[in-house]
Amino acid sequence: MSNNSAKKEKNSVYLTKKIGVGFQSVLLNGILAIFSFTCIFPLLWLFYSSLKVKRTFNADIIGLPKSPTFSNYIRIMTNPDYHIWSSMINSARNTIISLLLIILFGYIIGYILARVKFRGSGVMKIMFLMGLVIPVYSLMVPVYVLFNRAGLSNQWFTLVIPYLAFGLPIVIFLVEGYIKTVPKELEEAAAIDGSSFTRTLFQIIMPIAKPILVTAGIIQTFFCWNEFVFALLLIKDQRLQPVPLAMTQFTGQFSSDYPKIMAALLLTMSPILIFYFVFSKQIIKGMVTGAVKG
Repeated sequence: MSNNSAKKEKNSVYLTKKIGVGFQSVLLNGILAIFSFTCIFPLLWLFYSSLKVKRTFNADIIGLPKSPTFSNYIRIMTNPDYHIWSSMINSARNTIISLLLIILFGYIIGYILARVKFRGSGVMKIMFLMGLVIPVYSLMVPVYVLFNRAGLSNQWFTLVIPYLAFGLPIVIFLVEGYIKTVPKELEEAAAIDGSSFTRTLFQIIMPIAKPILVTAGIIQTFFCWNEFVFALLLIKDQRLQPVPLAMTQFTGQFSSDYPKIMAALLLTMSPILIFYFVFSKQIIKGMVTGAVKG
């Protein structure tokens, strides 16, 4: 009898623990589901609201459309006055050129600051650090005056210059911190084998630094695509406007067509969303590896 009672007590303790663990798992999954829903719902709301007309949206903001229509998308894509396609082309050009230059120069400068000791390296680090510390909005007036006096505003390459200037500091410090974790013996072995500085830089160290370069590329891609302040200051020609400026044309002085704005937002977000879903594995791997190594 004592053995049976001991077994029953043991089973009851096991069941209690199992129920407790199951309850914790359900509670944790429920909390994660709620957080996931709060992240997904704005995008879903944006999509089904873009299928409404202005009158229906004003009558019921949250509700599903009773008679969904793609008229907003058709008007935006077929009406040349909205210049959505040209703005997306401008943003893509600015982003690609800026990203290539930022990654290239950021990698080279970050490597040099991490490996080469020279007079003035400390001053150079402080100068790049100022680019992270000083708020962008405090430089709006100087940048505006400088670009207008130099005749650099309203050009196809105008936005590449500030994107490069303000994108370099964070990439330089990310690369510098990562390169310091790479053993110097790799470069010493390459030098013994007769490798030049350029070959060592781009063929030996750069593949090792790929994770941090991917991380920096992700950050700068979103920054360049979504940047608004410099575009507003330096671009007045409608033909050169990037996506953030093109969005302002859907907002009137007294009223706004929100369903049309949402349709335009989804169209302009599509390249970034496609980019993320296509390279999601590389993005996550790069960010995780970069965080661990850096």
